[in-house]
Amino acid sequence: MAGSKLMEYPQEFIKEGTVFLRRCNKPNEKEYLKIIQTVGAGFLVMGAIGYIVKLIHIPIRHLITV
Repeated sequence: MAGSKLMEYPQEFIKEGTVFLRRCNKPNEKEYLKIIQTVGAGFLVMGAIGYIVKLIHIPIRHLITV
């Protein structure tokens, strides 16, 4: 009983994976450019947030250690 359950999960995973891949399609040029713009904007926002946090923490850390 346990052996059949153990083999059932990988087979189900492969079956669902192939169905998913069959339904996928390549983005056209317009969709691709939109994806690139969105990812680039995300990088810029996350970089800006990290830079601001770093600017805030450097003086605070310096005050604590002195």
